[in-house]
Amino acid sequence: MHQFLVHNKFLVGVLAGIVLGIISRMLMLRTDYRQYPTHTHGRIIHISLGVIAAALGAVAVPALFNKDYTAITFLTLAAQQFRDVRKMERETLTKIDELELVGRGSTYIEGIAMMFEGRNYLVIMTAMLTSLFAILLNVWIGIIAGGLSLLLVEKLKSGKSMAHIAAVKQGEVRIDGPDLYVDDIYIMNVGLKTNQEIIAERGMGFIVMPYNANGKVTISNLGQRQAILFDLATILGVYRDSGEPMLIPLTKLDMKDGRLAVFLLPQELDADKGKEIILRAPILESAVRMPTEASVNKKEAVDHG
Repeated sequence: MHQFLVHNKFLVGVLAGIVLGIISRMLMLRTDYRQYPTHTHGRIIHISLGVIAAALGAVAVPALFNKDYTAITFLTLAAQQFRDVRKMERETLTKIDELELVGRGSTYIEGIAMMFEGRNYLVIMTAMLTSLFAILLNVWIGIIAGGLSLLLVEKLKSGKSMAHIAAVKQGEVRIDGPDLYVDDIYIMNVGLKTNQEIIAERGMGFIVMPYNANGKVTISNLGQRQAILFDLATILGVYRDSGEPMLIPLTKLDMKDGRLAVFLLPQELDADKGKEIILRAPILESAVRMPTEASVNKKEAVDHG
C-alpha cells in the first residue's frame, strides 16, 4: 500500500483533492426555508459544478509540478464558467421573484448569485491545498490540509446577520384615523374600513434599532429592508393575495434616529418568532455601508499634507 502511494503520488493527490473538494461543496450546499437551490434538480446542477471545480483545482497542482504552465489557462476558463453561473442564478431568481407575493429584491438576488460563484472558488482552493500537500509531502498530510480548509470553508460560507448590527423589539400596531403607525413611526394611509379591520386583527410590527452609524446606513438600504420582509413573509406566511396593495408588508425609517419600523400581516401570529427571524436575516454584502471608516469620521484624521 505504501509503495503504491509513493509511486502514484500524483494520481493519489489528484483523487484526494477531488474528494475533499466535493465534500467542501456538499457542506456549502443546503436547501433551506427559501427553497433554493431547488430539490433535486437545482442541487444536482450545483453538485456537478462542484465536481468540475474540484477536478480543476486538484489537476492544476501536478500540472505545475510537470511545468505544464499552459494548464493554468483551464483555471481562467473555470473563472469564466463560474461567472456564467452567477449570471444564470441572477436571471433565474429574477424571473422567480416576479411571481412572489413578497419578493426578495434585486440586492438579495445579487447576493445569492455572488455566493454561488464564490463557493466554487472555495472548492478550488480546498482541492488545490489537498492536492499540493498530498503530492509535496504525503497523502495523509494532504487530507489533514484539506480538513483544515474545510474548517475555513465552514467559517466563510455564511456572512453576518442583523443581530450583529441591531436589536429588535415588538412594536405596537395602531391606527389613528386613516393613518397606520408602528409605535410612533408612520407607515402609510389606510383608507378602506375593511383593511383597517384586517390590520387591527392581524397586524404585527417590529422596531429595528441599529447599534451605530454603520447599522443605521445599512438598514436604510432598500434591498436590506426587502430581505427582512422576504424572510418574515416566507417563514411566518403573509396574509394577502395579488391585487391587495394595502396589505403588503412595509418598512419605514424614523428620519430622526434611524430606527426601522417593520409592518406585516403574517399567517402565523408569533411575535417572538418574528423577532428571531429579523435577527437572523442575512446582512447583504451590497447593502453594507461603513461611514465610521471614513477618515473624516475618525479622531486621528488630519488635514491634507
